[in-house]
Amino acid sequence: MSFTTNIFDKKAIALIIVCIATLFLFLGIKHFHTKGEPREALVAQAMINDQNWILPITNGVDIAYKPPLFHWSIACISSVVGEVNEYTSRMPSAIATTIMVLMGYYFFRKRRGSQIAFLAMLITLTNFEVHRAATNCRVDMLLAAMMVMALFFLYRWYEKKLRGAPWLAILCLSGAFLTKGPVGVLLPCTVIGALAWIRGIGFIRSLLSMVAVVLCACIIPSVWYYAAWLQGGNKFSQLVYEENVLRLLGKMTYSSHENPWTYNVTTLIAGFVPYTLLALLSIFTLKYTRISNKPRQWWTRFVNYIKTMDDTRLFSLLCIIIMFVFYCIPKSKRSVYLLPIYPFIAYYLAEYILYLVNNRPKSVKWFNGTLAVLSIFLTFVIFIIASGVIPDSIFNGKRADENTAMLNAIENMPLWSYIIIILPLISGIIYFSYKKKFCDYQLACCGGIMTAIIYITLNGAILPAVLNIKSDKPQAEKIAQLAPEGTVYSFFAKNVEGNLLHPFTINFYIGNRMVPFESKMPSNGYVVIGEDDFNSFVTKFGQTYCISQLADSRYRSCDSRKYTHIYFFAKK
Repeated sequence: MSFTTNIFDKKAIALIIVCIATLFLFLGIKHFHTKGEPREALVAQAMINDQNWILPITNGVDIAYKPPLFHWSIACISSVVGEVNEYTSRMPSAIATTIMVLMGYYFFRKRRGSQIAFLAMLITLTNFEVHRAATNCRVDMLLAAMMVMALFFLYRWYEKKLRGAPWLAILCLSGAFLTKGPVGVLLPCTVIGALAWIRGIGFIRSLLSMVAVVLCACIIPSVWYYAAWLQGGNKFSQLVYEENVLRLLGKMTYSSHENPWTYNVTTLIAGFVPYTLLALLSIFTLKYTRISNKPRQWWTRFVNYIKTMDDTRLFSLLCIIIMFVFYCIPKSKRSVYLLPIYPFIAYYLAEYILYLVNNRPKSVKWFNGTLAVLSIFLTFVIFIIASGVIPDSIFNGKRADENTAMLNAIENMPLWSYIIIILPLISGIIYFSYKKKFCDYQLACCGGIMTAIIYITLNGAILPAVLNIKSDKPQAEKIAQLAPEGTVYSFFAKNVEGNLLHPFTINFYIGNRMVPFESKMPSNGYVVIGEDDFNSFVTKFGQTYCISQLADSRYRSCDSRKYTHIYFFAKK
């Protein structure tokens, strides 16, 4: 009984409730509306449909760009349900986030106390970047969770002076490798190796220990890589080399999210919304002293600070610095690459918020008050839009039809949605009514709770109404009516890097039955063509094929952002 109580204390239960409410309740009601999510879901769909769990083919010609653990997870969950859908596709990310948050709570609770542990994980769960990744069908959240959990287990091993074998850490590192490649193994081992060396374990011993862990973590992934090479041959080998070596060196054959190092700074600041607002507000409440020491004295003070720093705090600091610096090196940069450092930054933010509550409470009160006002304002804005008082005529330009459709979607939300919409209003009123009765720690947690409630409203009512308008699902349903079985074709001109554009969203919703027209050159059938690419199609194949456009409204694809049309073709 005492063991169960220790594991599932009130704060752990509260975190579980927040995870369920913000991540799982409305996970599947948004259709796929960007090409990234269906691209990953298609791999799991192909695994089940073709019973190829090693190297399935999507879009008729593509092998997966990433290792298969994420897709295996989707396929396993979907096999129980009976189909791959939006909910089952996003579920691995949500589950991984929940496990990471709970493990983070237990890790920091043991070493820094339950209050700071709960606040740190509440911040982790409710910042914008983690929440977005946790509700998306992308590999990044699973990778981050595997890396973070490996770091926790490796730290436990460090506490034992690197004695024995950290089998749980090795298992998590193998999972990270199988999610996105060797970076998931190398970075956590680099962090722990640096920590052990700084704390006097010895460079050679630390290095050899980490090399042994890396080698052990590569055993399970190597089995899959070998099996995949047997199926994919040189094409697979070239893909692995490009994704893991050329990407790091900035020599990929195509440009991929190329950004300067400052991009990581700006996305990190944006990713921690709304807590970046608290950091900004606190600037005006802190007291500042004049800096008079010389650079050498600064360095001496810094070295002494590191030497006297608590191991857990140093560990968190190294996680942030080493991984952040590493991800500044490649040309390819995305905000989600930095997800593994978010729990550790959240830990320092939790410390900072508790300091502010005890010493500069005004900034925390300003932050909470701002969130409460925004919560109330959000509810009123949605009610005003839903009332229909805003005319469609306010929209002009290329996207007028799409924006009008979004406006109408909010106006036509079902009645039950309004129960969810008023939740931020209620939370704002409760805060203003009881803020004087909150203790310091409750005041520190108020911002995270109000943010979680805003996410519930966005995920449960507003975003599905707005974003489902952008989805290609209605277009896919038309195609499925015309061609309920068999192959459907696509024709899009190559992009500037010479790669074919695939309509991932349509292909997912028709069951991975779409292949590029030029790869098959069929005798007749249905083809989806981008409006800008029709002339190119006629130029190439007009003498061989007759083609006629089917009755179709102008529809802007969420994948290509082009207007697409459905045609029937037949050889002359």
